[in-house]
Amino acid sequence: MAKSKTKSYVLTLKLKTERWQEHVLEKRFEIARKLYNACLRECLKRYKKLQHDREYKQVIQQPTSKEKNKILNELYRFYGVTEYALHDFIKPMRYPFKKHIDSHTAQKIATRAWLAFEKLAFGNANQVYFKKQNEMDSVESKTNETGIRFKDGRLLWHELSIPVIVRKNDIYAHIALQDRVKYCRIVRKRIRGKIKYDIQLILEGIPPKKMNKETGNMKYPLGQGDVGIDIGTQTIAVCSTNDVKLFMLAPSVENLEKQKRVLLRKLDRQRRANNPHKYNEDGTIKKEDNKEKWIWSKNYIKTKNQLAELQRKMADKRKQDHHRLANWMITLGDCFKVETMNFKALQKRAKETKVDANGKYKKKKRFGKSIANRAPSLFLNILNQKLQYENKPLHFVDTFSVKASQYDHQNNEYKKKTLSQRWHETNGCKIQRDLYSAFLIMNVKDNRKEIDQQKCLDRWDSFIHLHNKEMERLRLHPCVVSSMGV
Repeated sequence: MAKSKTKSYVLTLKLKTERWQEHVLEKRFEIARKLYNACLRECLKRYKKLQHDREYKQVIQQPTSKEKNKILNELYRFYGVTEYALHDFIKPMRYPFKKHIDSHTAQKIATRAWLAFEKLAFGNANQVYFKKQNEMDSVESKTNETGIRFKDGRLLWHELSIPVIVRKNDIYAHIALQDRVKYCRIVRKRIRGKIKYDIQLILEGIPPKKMNKETGNMKYPLGQGDVGIDIGTQTIAVCSTNDVKLFMLAPSVENLEKQKRVLLRKLDRQRRANNPHKYNEDGTIKKEDNKEKWIWSKNYIKTKNQLAELQRKMADKRKQDHHRLANWMITLGDCFKVETMNFKALQKRAKETKVDANGKYKKKKRFGKSIANRAPSLFLNILNQKLQYENKPLHFVDTFSVKASQYDHQNNEYKKKTLSQRWHETNGCKIQRDLYSAFLIMNVKDNRKEIDQQKCLDRWDSFIHLHNKEMERLRLHPCVVSSMGV
């Protein structure tokens, strides 16, 4: 019988660990890492044997059909390239470590290795990576009944019994703990050079609503109406019937990015000073006769740890900014529409070599750095998750059919614009391009392939008023980027 799928959310709490308990956890994380690598290695070996099978070579070239999938599934089972085959593989391997790793945790480790391999097998990844020492930073169980479990305010795992810190004034945590715990996860983090352990409780249901302590009202109630979103690599334009805004994604990351550049340059200087034999005279790394080990000085490792701490801060601040923005946005409406975007394609370098009008070669770099720092896809996932808790989906409109950046609702015509053209002129008005796209996306029909011209005309006067108000705010606001055109 299949398990019932119910909504879940995560509550993260700190663990009050003693020194000896940290040593035990460190040992168990290292065992988990080795078990993970062993499972992944075995899965790759079996897959390699499968690839040499004559029947597999013939079947894989056939067009997709039910018969083809049936034969492939049989071959996968025969060669043991399945998730449950990995569960059987890890079972005897776990036995010498049964005092540290329980069966449910071992099965989850095998599942994690299978999910990594699955990306490679189905073409969603170019290769898989083994975990280096101290890179396994989380372990979890399958239920809250055995293995890693939370009970009576403590984390229990074999002989370990670690208190979980729940502050008295943390109303959110106390309400959340009334829900059923599905399973637990232990997370290891390095914060300011020290190892800290947290427990993540995967709870059944939806997160409690945050309330204003002074008024007793809900902080972020779901609004009503259509909301259009035009999201880019660095900015996001939001348009509703009551508000129009243009923001920079994750603004807190901006200052830390400058510090990151300084540390990266310092690392490069230290690396070259410690390993002069690894570089050619022109500064490039030697490709031939370069098998000697790299030399890392103590100062290099210190700088590397500083960079890791800075990247951790950037990740935390980025996620915090995304949650704040999503909380505000859900108060604007209940029907959110956004264009389908392939951010993975925007990260890649251009393949073709092109020359501009002056005869100079165009750069092949695209938007990899901006997407890595601003994480627009992560924001859409966070927003979608918050909407699902309200039983409202995030509607993705067809980018190629709608063509919001080219459409003019006054003339009902399409006209291509260059990426550098940041303003749209229609009916004697100059409109910021991203805000206008968000306005058009807000007025897309239910089929998500056409823009409703009549809706655009009806809402135009209100949009112009809100647009001009937002432009005044942006001109006085220091946190803007060139792509806004302000």
